[in-house]
Amino acid sequence: MAIPSNQLTNEEKRMEEKQPYNLLSIPIIKKFIQSRWYPGIFQWIVLIVFSVIVYELVAGTVDPTRNVGTSLTWVLWWPLIPIFFLVIGRFWCAICPFGKLSDIVRKTIGSNRPMPKFLRKYGLWMIDLFFIGITYSDHIWGIVESPRGSGYLLLLLVTMVIATSVFYERRTFCKTLCFLGGLSGNYSRSGSLELRGTPEICKTCKTQVCFKGSDKAEGCPMFQFVRTMDSSADCNLCGNCVKSCPKDSIRISPRVPTSELWGIKKPMIEHTFLAAVIMGIVFVQNITMVSIWQDILNAIGSITGTDNYNVNFTVAFIISMAIPVALLLGTAKIATVTGGSAEKVKKNFIRFGYAIIPLDLAGHLAHNLFHIITEGKAIWYNTAALFGLNVTRADLAFAPASSVQMLQYIIIVIGMIGSIYTAYRIGNKGSFKALMPYYTLMVILPVANIYLFSLPMMHRV
Repeated sequence: MAIPSNQLTNEEKRMEEKQPYNLLSIPIIKKFIQSRWYPGIFQWIVLIVFSVIVYELVAGTVDPTRNVGTSLTWVLWWPLIPIFFLVIGRFWCAICPFGKLSDIVRKTIGSNRPMPKFLRKYGLWMIDLFFIGITYSDHIWGIVESPRGSGYLLLLLVTMVIATSVFYERRTFCKTLCFLGGLSGNYSRSGSLELRGTPEICKTCKTQVCFKGSDKAEGCPMFQFVRTMDSSADCNLCGNCVKSCPKDSIRISPRVPTSELWGIKKPMIEHTFLAAVIMGIVFVQNITMVSIWQDILNAIGSITGTDNYNVNFTVAFIISMAIPVALLLGTAKIATVTGGSAEKVKKNFIRFGYAIIPLDLAGHLAHNLFHIITEGKAIWYNTAALFGLNVTRADLAFAPASSVQMLQYIIIVIGMIGSIYTAYRIGNKGSFKALMPYYTLMVILPVANIYLFSLPMMHRV
């Protein structure tokens, strides 16, 4: 029972004021998360919709502009997913159909073996490679433009989910193989919601049910131990720890977006590499949709000696990913030129790479804003057709391209401010001169994005 404020000492009042606001202090939210309905009710809804999408992709029309699976996946879900991560953290992963399917398979026929050491050690790199591979495959085989290609990709992922769930414990696939895992982990670090334990309570707990599980809920599916958790990268807000905790130690709190990026205790090169690569992939996605793309292919072709699209795109893809990595590495070298050790360059490369994440998020949002605003009506037309409604099709756009461009510029500028401030905080609020190389990089990258967004874009779906 809460102690009346007039009975608290001054020290207790100060401690209470320092505590982040806990959404679980709202009885209806706490009761819902502790109930068996959470997150199951969302999981089953998403799984049913996912099944319809896969069926339509595989068996429906091959015209991507009229296939409801294509419009729901690439025009609606893909543009909205970074917003989910920004606003509510990694909650999508709690209700993702792959995660629910993994739980079903594991509980029915799974052997629950420990995660292989190889995946435990190299899982993040596997996620990075899968994300790069799927993006590359889209441009080579046209997955987005092909309902069948999208459907077969989802079925391939379903096969991987089933295979890993049959053999291994918890959500091994989600933790170490899901192509969305690295993206969601990086973006969730910028998110405005966090789940944490109360240190004073957790340190006296002997049960460890948040990790091991209890009769009320399984242990953390993402292998997290709330007592030591200081990142939202692997927390999917599934609520298992809230259900199991015997001392009400868990809190779910709003926070300042990007604030987690300022104090990463164990920065990892896998995260920095992916952050830089995502920026390169945003460049690729933008460049391939503007008129200068053919000129770029021709220029590359004059060097490679071939007009083969796959060859020249591969070169462009590698260069686009390499540029942000090289720029970050060069910036780290410039910033440490006076101190100069290779170890320090590497350390700063890894630390300040996290400052790119807000720009990644902004670039992803701005790029996909084009699709959801200029192609968004296809969602309504195709969904209506799925239910047999005869709706007259008109222009797919909700707003003109000029309005989209203005929104894109605003989003990129906000991302730039977020990245500059993150670099400032990572640098422990150092002098402007000391952090100038990083500030410069955080301006160069958005300027390049703004230039590409200023060019007319072609629809892909």
